[in-house]
Amino acid sequence: MESFGHVIDGEEVTSLDGATFESVDPWERTPWAAVALGSDRDAQRAIKAARQAFDEGPWPRMSFAERGRILHRLADLILENADALALADTTDMGKPIGETSGHDVPRSAQNFRFFADHSQVTPAETFPMPGGHHAYTEYDPAGVVAAIAPWNFPLMMETWKVAPALAWGNTVVLKPAEQSPASATMLAKLALEAGLPPGVFNVVHGYGPNSAGQALTESSEIDRITFTGESTTGRTIAHAAARNLVPVSLELGGKGANIVFDDADLAQAVDWSIKAIFTNSGQVCLAGSRIYVQRGVYDEFLSRFTSAAQALQVGNPKNPDTRIGPMSSMEHFHKVSGYLDIARSQGARLHTGGLGVGWTVLPTIVVGAGQSDRITQEEVFGPLVVVLPFEAESEVVAAANDTPYGLNAMLFTRDLSRAHRVARALRVGTVWVNCFFVRDLRAPFGGAKNSGIGREGGTYSREFFTEPKAVVMEIDEA
Repeated sequence: MESFGHVIDGEEVTSLDGATFESVDPWERTPWAAVALGSDRDAQRAIKAARQAFDEGPWPRMSFAERGRILHRLADLILENADALALADTTDMGKPIGETSGHDVPRSAQNFRFFADHSQVTPAETFPMPGGHHAYTEYDPAGVVAAIAPWNFPLMMETWKVAPALAWGNTVVLKPAEQSPASATMLAKLALEAGLPPGVFNVVHGYGPNSAGQALTESSEIDRITFTGESTTGRTIAHAAARNLVPVSLELGGKGANIVFDDADLAQAVDWSIKAIFTNSGQVCLAGSRIYVQRGVYDEFLSRFTSAAQALQVGNPKNPDTRIGPMSSMEHFHKVSGYLDIARSQGARLHTGGLGVGWTVLPTIVVGAGQSDRITQEEVFGPLVVVLPFEAESEVVAAANDTPYGLNAMLFTRDLSRAHRVARALRVGTVWVNCFFVRDLRAPFGGAKNSGIGREGGTYSREFFTEPKAVVMEIDEA
């Protein structure tokens, strides 16, 4: 078995009490790594290191260019170690190797490059004032950031949080998900190799309640909390942060609506719809798990979509040809497979799919469900999609908005006016028109309703990871 420790104050260390837990390979269904299990004391040790590095160390006092050189070097090292990082995430949580190596690792490097550069070129404001005064803004680093990352995009989501925090001069304590700890330790060690001073970027492993996660969110020494994960956990974190008035950025669950109008390019709609629900075996908060198809093209779309879904290769995630790997854990497999029974119990039908070998779930299409059914309303987080017909634009907009979530939506149409009209009417943080998962890192990312609080990306990340300060000067002594 391999082993992965915390990284605190520039060193990979074991837990103070020596405790460990096992990371289980979900394809083999056997442990593959022993991981340091952090307690409250380990979290406090990491917070203390980050606090000292922020209050006394050079990182917050470096120029943007100096920090940028180190972050670009870290991006280089990520690409130099791409195979090992991709394999770690694939082994930890079962994501197909084609996705971890072809998307997640390159995007992780790009996160550091983007924020390293963005922090240098983003302008601040000046406010010329009458009466001999002049005002301007400064964006000072906020302090110590607690970053809590999910298991579905381990390395990529860790870097999405860590990169802007570091670029703006903060220090960080990262707690990766317990299902996917390996790449976090590897990333922190690469950061030290790149030249980050000790204590600037720390990793502490563990669970949430009564463990390292709770200690981070309840600490009065934390200045920002950024979390991606399930909505119920997000509420718990927001409640803990409120006691210390710590700002939080929460990117939570989703139940993305995918709307296919009768004038859509069906080949395009099918291709993107397959990606939208079956990428990472459906374990994506942005997944298009509700497909609404206008009645005139419903049968043809369903036929094409079904054929494409059935053609996806299911199996060992380390095989480059695999498109659908196992669920990330036994617990999650039981959750997702349970929704097959829930769908049937409420009168829906499995058009194709079902259970595979081990912890795999085949690409599953559900038809005959109602708008209020659990399969339509609740986040399944697996390769399971419900397809529903609709008649009119107003009807589908109401149905798409009829969910507790508001993270994202997709729509397929050749009508430009309709695209703008529907995009405006959808109550979500991101709308993709005739595409999916295309990102501009300058754009805001986050959700409405139960999908979260706040936005990150570009200047939105600057607003969160800094303390904007107004400076007003008298320049005319007369």
